[in-house]
Amino acid sequence: MYAIVDVETTGGKFNEEGITEIAIYRFDGNTIVDQFSSLINPLREIQPFVQRLTGINSKMLVNAPKFYEVAKRIVEITEDAVVVAHNAEFDYRIIRTEFKRLGFDFERQSLCTVDLAQKLIPDVPSYKLGKLVRSLGIPISDVHRAHGDAMATVELFKVLLEKDSEKEIISAHVKTLNKKQVPNKYLNIIEDLPTETGVYYIHNKEGKIIYIGKSKNIKKRVLTHLTGKARKAEKIQKALHSVTYELCGNECLALLKEQHEIKRNQPRLNHALKFRHFAMGIRLDRSTPYHQLVIEQVRQDEDYLDVFKNKKEAEGRLRFWIEEYELCTQQSSFARQQTACFRHGIGKCKGACLAEEKCEAYNERVQAVADSLLYPHENMLIIDKGKKVSEKSFIYIKEGIFQGYGYFHLNHQIKTIDKIEARLLPIENNRDTQAVIRSFLRKERYQKLINLAEVIPA
Repeated sequence: MYAIVDVETTGGKFNEEGITEIAIYRFDGNTIVDQFSSLINPLREIQPFVQRLTGINSKMLVNAPKFYEVAKRIVEITEDAVVVAHNAEFDYRIIRTEFKRLGFDFERQSLCTVDLAQKLIPDVPSYKLGKLVRSLGIPISDVHRAHGDAMATVELFKVLLEKDSEKEIISAHVKTLNKKQVPNKYLNIIEDLPTETGVYYIHNKEGKIIYIGKSKNIKKRVLTHLTGKARKAEKIQKALHSVTYELCGNECLALLKEQHEIKRNQPRLNHALKFRHFAMGIRLDRSTPYHQLVIEQVRQDEDYLDVFKNKKEAEGRLRFWIEEYELCTQQSSFARQQTACFRHGIGKCKGACLAEEKCEAYNERVQAVADSLLYPHENMLIIDKGKKVSEKSFIYIKEGIFQGYGYFHLNHQIKTIDKIEARLLPIENNRDTQAVIRSFLRKERYQKLINLAEVIPA
């Protein structure tokens, strides 16, 4: 017996979502023998993007039943059945979370039609429910509504049952839905963790920090460590005794704090980040008549325009600069043996590859790349969200050099250099911190910039 399920939710932080609609079809492998579908009042706000996606808004749910009022029906219709859903892990987690709020431990076995379709219907363009069923000629109505998506999943599951005539793949994919449940000894640790942005510290029984990480949702990230099967996850599970954390308020500060703390504490399981976070760099080589932009592994004795986590990221940035500043690929790490570069052939290179352009003119554009990476102001604050609603954070740049960060509640707390520096949490200025700050500036992932030259007299 199968219980084919779909839920719609409020959206929001991990494990804080609520159900807005649920549909369940009890299916014996041939026909639907029972069904249940209902809107649910989640007693919490629905995220705007979810309202646009599903069409479900709070007004529609005012008179809908609360989850506890339909919980018994859900237990009954799924009793002794394998729960089937498209992305079963998500639907089950949401249902289990609702039951957990009621103090009830909801456990079922599951089948995920995404996993099954990937095995039984390979090479389709997409495994998203709508696109998948349409590619199979299955009609779907009321997309992103629980009853419509659940009925489409019923029809998809019929096709999958037919394709798996021996039921070997179906049987192999039946699993206990809570197999990723955190072991009991970790439950108290997980319960006490926040779902906010910050840096977390994993300690062994001696209290020593063995791993440091950052996340926009600390609880969710630590949960992946405690349920993962990768080598590092298993090492963490074996040694973990406690978890501490510090909230940061935004991702930029979390990244800065994470790499600072890793370098300072040298945790044994942070192998990759102990010494440098950004392994590849782009260097400006002025030793040739035409100055060149060179990608290479970061060396301590060199200065770099920018640094990157890997070669692919560095190549992407270099291609952007070549296009943006009309540079020549032959005067870069992309140089090939031919005399003229491809861009010259399509009229986008001014001829540095053939010595047709004067070195001085070309080098001015290369220098413009370097100038573009300077901070917008010599002395400035980058303002963003703080750890609380009433709080803001700042990153302090003094004479073009990163000094550290801090938090404030009222504008007068950062009106003078003395007050800024009194609230400052110093962090080393290095290639890694520069790369993080440049990235957030480039993507404009901050609330505002304050040019201190304009607001604080010299």
